[in-house]
Amino acid sequence: MDFAFGPEDEAFREEARGWLAEHLATGPAPTPRAWERELGTGGWIGLAWDPAHGTYGNRTTTLIGQVVWAEEYARSQAPVRLGHLGETLLAPTLLAHGTASQRDRFLPAVARGEDIWCQGYSEPGAGSDLAALRTSAVLTDGGGTYRISGQKIWTSYAHEADWCFLLARTTEGSRRHHGLSLLLVPMDQPGRIEVRPIRDMSGAADFNEVFFDGAEADVEHVVGGEGNGWRVAMDLLGRERGLSTLAQQIGFAAELEDVIRLALDTGAAAEPVTRDRIVRHWAQLQAMRWNALRTLGTAGDPGAPSVAKLLWGRWHQELGELAMLIRGPAATLGPAAWDADRPYELDALQRMFLFSRADTIHSGSDEIQRTVIAERVLGLPKEPRP
Repeated sequence: MDFAFGPEDEAFREEARGWLAEHLATGPAPTPRAWERELGTGGWIGLAWDPAHGTYGNRTTTLIGQVVWAEEYARSQAPVRLGHLGETLLAPTLLAHGTASQRDRFLPAVARGEDIWCQGYSEPGAGSDLAALRTSAVLTDGGGTYRISGQKIWTSYAHEADWCFLLARTTEGSRRHHGLSLLLVPMDQPGRIEVRPIRDMSGAADFNEVFFDGAEADVEHVVGGEGNGWRVAMDLLGRERGLSTLAQQIGFAAELEDVIRLALDTGAAAEPVTRDRIVRHWAQLQAMRWNALRTLGTAGDPGAPSVAKLLWGRWHQELGELAMLIRGPAATLGPAAWDADRPYELDALQRMFLFSRADTIHSGSDEIQRTVIAERVLGLPKEPRP
């Protein structure tokens, strides 16, 4: 298979690289919201959206063009995207399952970088086993709105979000995959929605738990129809990887370079075992990239996302372990450990090591991914379920 980029793709790469260089070099770093609006003004939000229903003010490009943009964005070390859930998950789902009024209501604001979205899926006791969720949405007497009660957890950027696409149980007494609906819920409902940050081992607090106590959602904001939430949610989750995996690998490559530099600086690169592990990590990263390119456009293939997650989750976790092994006893010390006047801080590799401890759990644990491959791809007998 030929993984080379053509002349048009390289021309698009130069355009993307030039725009990013220009807009990242002017003054102090923009706030996350200001950066989203800047991307929207430049037309860089929604490159992958199907133009059949309208472009909503953004530009569109080929699948390879989307790969180019994702790579250049990661390579430029541009800010972490605050609006990527709305762009890469919600928008394609509305294009596939939403009504015309829903698309016209929500997509322009996403394309302009104005509305920020979070994803209300996981719950305590219903993470990898999403079908066990208990959050309920009950129609009011007038029938125009739902009242939502329950709790979501590990909700990225809920503290910044304007809206949440939320999976809830709309049929009383339903179980597992039945009776679920995907609702679009405004987050600005004081007294009805409470967001509590969850601080991880690295000190960051991008995850949150969210409590819904009678929060309201318009009945017209059910995506795909009431009771069809599981089918819509699974289609949405199928979009969670793909292009984002390629961009993620640019960041992985930069982290691997930092580990190699550390090994050279400390002399650990002269040790055969360490050198072998570094080479293996480099080779595995190339294989992950080729696999990601090979499986682009395989929407609906249940095995491709699971294989990708299994590959990168363990790889990244082991890279963090390798970095700390190379650093030795100094791995337990922060850069300011010997300066009493400076607060204790973690450097980039220490943060990577701590954050990556969860890589084999979040976004679907390794056990769940293996079950998906076994049952849906290989056709093996299903695991016993209560």
